[in-house]
Amino acid sequence: MKNPTTKLSMLLAAALLALPVAARGEENGQFIPVLSYRTGPFAPNGIPWANGIVDYFELINQRDGGINGVKIIYEECETGYATDRGVECYERLKNKGPTGAAFVNPLSTGITFALTEKAPVDKIPLITAGFGRSESKDGSVFTWNFPLIGTYWTAADVAVQYIAKEFGGPDKLKGRKIVLLYHDSPFGKEPIPVLEALAKKYDFQLTLIPVANPGVEQKSQWLQIRQLRPDYVVMWGWGVMNPTAIQEAANVNFPREKMLGFWFAGAEPDVVPAGAQAVGYKALMLQHGAGRARVHDDLDKYVYGKGFGKSNHTDSSGVLFNRGMVGAMLGVEGIRTAMAKFGNKPLTGEQVRWGIEHLALDENRLKELGFEGMISPIKISCSDHEGSHTSRIQQWDGKQWKVISDWYTADETMLAPMLKDAAGRYAKEKGITPRDCSKES
Repeated sequence: MKNPTTKLSMLLAAALLALPVAARGEENGQFIPVLSYRTGPFAPNGIPWANGIVDYFELINQRDGGINGVKIIYEECETGYATDRGVECYERLKNKGPTGAAFVNPLSTGITFALTEKAPVDKIPLITAGFGRSESKDGSVFTWNFPLIGTYWTAADVAVQYIAKEFGGPDKLKGRKIVLLYHDSPFGKEPIPVLEALAKKYDFQLTLIPVANPGVEQKSQWLQIRQLRPDYVVMWGWGVMNPTAIQEAANVNFPREKMLGFWFAGAEPDVVPAGAQAVGYKALMLQHGAGRARVHDDLDKYVYGKGFGKSNHTDSSGVLFNRGMVGAMLGVEGIRTAMAKFGNKPLTGEQVRWGIEHLALDENRLKELGFEGMISPIKISCSDHEGSHTSRIQQWDGKQWKVISDWYTADETMLAPMLKDAAGRYAKEKGITPRDCSKES
């Protein structure tokens, strides 16, 4: 008979192996904090997004033994989507691990705004794939911010391009009425400068209608929309605001086919609660949509098949889960790029920042990673922290999202001067001397 103490030790060892990496206290891993929100009014959106992040980290550990052999240590901190709690999480986690946080993904534009001035001091890069400050695309000023694969300004321009095509071309926008229904927060106000510039350029009437957080009360806004009778409503919402808007649109008989959400208003939690009323609703895509790619097969085998992971086979292919995976993958590949210069070891945030700024993923590399068809190739540089400026349009048919457009590319001839001006004003306000990107390597 085995010694009871030995048996207990074996059971404890087995239990330890079953724990997520965050709980193992490994001393030689790469620490990545996860600022998530699994509670509160935005939880239906925050949960699958966070699941995609942590399940991808588990995949890298279980399948590959870490990033070039360096295990990922991650720890979640609940923000409730509140800026003050997000800052508290950042401060609590930023120095964990052997080298501190590799990068931070705030999962909130409000938290991003709050951390933008902290990141340069702490030397921790911020990855804000598809959100955050649009002008932070300009890496000469925003050295530590990386709005990878899509800014809000890219989304706003693509939205108007699509609407123009619906009417037969940009010249057909003259005299049209477009409403921006937006979450009354820094996040919701981000597209306004671009839409105002496009309204002036194409001579359409733009009406701005804010919705108070969290967005469950919109009756007065939709009565205004019914009276205005716009040609299109562009919706810049998040969380409960989105299905509420769709339901209120149905109540005033506004056609959902003339509603275009941006990419954070284009996931399953935005349409499923509205039921049949959501049929026909359209939204931009942050390049990827719902569905499976080869990386999902690896998740099934190495993560879910071994009892790891926050999600499961059934729930791991929605829009927001995929978004979490894409964001996590971009961060991991930024670390891998940095390791090619600094060595296969836990890296500092400053070293990882270099790696993200030199990130380049072509079609072949995306295929190797299992993300073929999910995102476009991306190349980051000192002057361009976005790296890819494309989007597509999808439409909800009552059961699933269907891609209904080809790729659109944002008009950089219009956006670049606006971004340069906005970044310059920020630099002047904060006393920042922009980097000379021609000298960066």
